[in-house]
Amino acid sequence: MCRLRASTMAEFTGGDDYQAEFDPKAYLGYYKFGEGTCGEEYLNFVLKHYCKTFTSGVVTGDSLIDIGSGPTIHQLLSACESFKEIIVSDYTYRNHQELEKWLKNEPEAFDWTPVVKYVCELEGNRGKEAEKEAKLRKTIKQVLKCDVHQSNPMDPIVLPPADCLVSSLCLESACKDLTAYRIALKNISSLLKPGGHLVLSGVLGCSFYMVGPKRFSCLVLGEEFLREALSDTGFIIQEFEVLSQGQSNLGGSQIRKFLSKPLRSTLEKNLCVCGGGC
Repeated sequence: MCRLRASTMAEFTGGDDYQAEFDPKAYLGYYKFGEGTCGEEYLNFVLKHYCKTFTSGVVTGDSLIDIGSGPTIHQLLSACESFKEIIVSDYTYRNHQELEKWLKNEPEAFDWTPVVKYVCELEGNRGKEAEKEAKLRKTIKQVLKCDVHQSNPMDPIVLPPADCLVSSLCLESACKDLTAYRIALKNISSLLKPGGHLVLSGVLGCSFYMVGPKRFSCLVLGEEFLREALSDTGFIIQEFEVLSQGQSNLGGSQIRKFLSKPLRSTLEKNLCVCGGGC
């Protein structure tokens, strides 16, 4: 989302910075679909791939955990058709509050209608926006605190292993270096059943992003590192796609999608990743 190169920030923004200064309403400005926002090209791409992933009949099950949901629900609109229960999570309580507003259908909640309409059209259910929102609200069972730096990211709550994890634009914002990223991957993978799926979306090659006037750090990730880190954590890549966006508000960028299937070992996990680089 409007993530830029060449940061000169002295320190990586951490959890305290997010608790004190992350403004969910300013961040949600990137998701005003159809208004030409700088995040719209990215959003178009990931929504198509979420639809493809969760309507394939392959990525299904009883439970899904969304790691680092932020104040957003777009990443779950197609997933709610394939899972009986969804748990959303985030580090900051402001994001919890924003999610609760939407779940309770409060008047001041962010209006996701244009995004929901687009997803319904992708799924061949034009005009079913109200039903889609109701389905997702019913499927989301809990809003939890999550810290990917903990061995149990949901501590002190212990959850049963999930059939699927989703994480969008989270790990590269939470991890100050590549070692921390590897550890965070390992931590979240502990929440996943053997043979389960991880659907991961994010950015490559970016060092910070803006939320209103506040600049937040982003760990610069490369394709080679990401492939290696995922493999070392027990994931395998089945499918890999690259979309060059050209020069836009995101800069010259690439979108990546990965899909994996299990090998013989029950320790290995499935992986589907969408990501954008800038």
